[in-house]
Amino acid sequence: MLHRIMKFLNRSEELARLDRLAEAEGGGLAVVYGRRRIGKTRLLVEWCRSRGGVYAVADQSTADVQRRYLAAALAPTFAGFADVEYRDWRGLLTRLAQESRAAGWRGPLVFDELPYWISTSPELPSVLQRWCDHEARAAGLVVAVAGSSQRMMQGLALSREAPLFGRAQELFELLPLELPYVADAIGSRSARRMLEFYTAWGGVPRYWELAAQFDDVVAGIESLVLDSRGPLHREPDRLLLEEMPPATEVRPVLDAIGAGAHRVSEIGARIGRPATSLSRPLERLLELGLVARELPFGEPPRGSRRSLYRIADPFMRLWFSVVAPRRGELVSGTPASRRAVLKRHWAALVAQTWEELCRHRLPLATEDSRVGSFGPWKPASRWWRGEAPEWDVVAEHVDGDRLLVGEAKFAAGPVPSQQLERLAASVAARALPELPARYRRHRIVRALFVPEVGRREAPRSGGVELLALADLV
Repeated sequence: MLHRIMKFLNRSEELARLDRLAEAEGGGLAVVYGRRRIGKTRLLVEWCRSRGGVYAVADQSTADVQRRYLAAALAPTFAGFADVEYRDWRGLLTRLAQESRAAGWRGPLVFDELPYWISTSPELPSVLQRWCDHEARAAGLVVAVAGSSQRMMQGLALSREAPLFGRAQELFELLPLELPYVADAIGSRSARRMLEFYTAWGGVPRYWELAAQFDDVVAGIESLVLDSRGPLHREPDRLLLEEMPPATEVRPVLDAIGAGAHRVSEIGARIGRPATSLSRPLERLLELGLVARELPFGEPPRGSRRSLYRIADPFMRLWFSVVAPRRGELVSGTPASRRAVLKRHWAALVAQTWEELCRHRLPLATEDSRVGSFGPWKPASRWWRGEAPEWDVVAEHVDGDRLLVGEAKFAAGPVPSQQLERLAASVAARALPELPARYRRHRIVRALFVPEVGRREAPRSGGVELLALADLV
């Protein structure tokens, strides 16, 4: 099954954007960023290979050694390029532009893990700015820079004060793989298997590769994550340590959220810090894409005191729910005892992933799906207030005249007819959310989301739309 994982999944749009840049007459700059393990290197290597380009990746060595390695990477394309000792980046890049222009070589040239280069050469962003503006442009070079450190990439290209701001013809964040590609990865369209796989590994390609050797998701988790010898047993610690600068100071906040503290006051109480001191670590976690801020549907994002914080990535949520609080038990345990620990949390983790997928996939459903027949919908949120009944999925129609309110229920297999009727009746009878006045004239569409329904089930039950995983993917 490994060959299924190793091919590109859901990266055709990014490759198309890079290819357009490569074919542009005057060359140009691409900036690619995204969290670690998300597949930036694989994307750029494949692109370079298909275009006859040069891929260079930084390490954590000195600036002199880094320039030597880059010169060696360029030597097969430009004879003798590595025979010179380059004392600074300006000299190396100037010669590269000259050689490229003389040979008619336009790249692409990829600088991967750029933050490592910058950490030893703080002057490099300004040097790159001048080079891209003049020598590289005159040579028609196609250049791409990439990095995982969100903070440093923002300082390089994303903020208005950044040296390369406004100079990139292509600038995009590489996002996790979407749920529909799980079917290609595991060779199955079983709703249960797809949901369990995504609950364990999220949309991170590196985790998918490691999990490919296991036919059973639980066996993969036990071996890769729960076993102290597994390659992902300390994965969150490595992710935080590899950030630039390291993000290890946010670890206690992740522990608190993983243990069930979702309000700022709860997080502060759990780690013994004033709530007023948590804005910076929470902002860092949001920046890293590890935590998401959640507001009830209809709540204004600014000034709201009803924010909840949750771990955004399914794998990280699994790790902080199961591994972090039980490291000693897992290290000294047996495979059977480790699986028993996982079993205590597994159903709740899959159910939470199902809820989040329902909200995420609803506005992405295609026109030819069942959702498309009464959509499309704007991005969905949860709704909660005090003791009022909570709604898992609330979304406004793009025309602004309808409101979908839904409940997501996880079941490991097809839901029987009688149970569906009971669940639909519960959704039909539930009190509507107390929303701002602008929504009160909307026509209400009630929906019940279950992963799988029996083949003979009617598409509607008591005026409630029945939506399964197949309708969302």
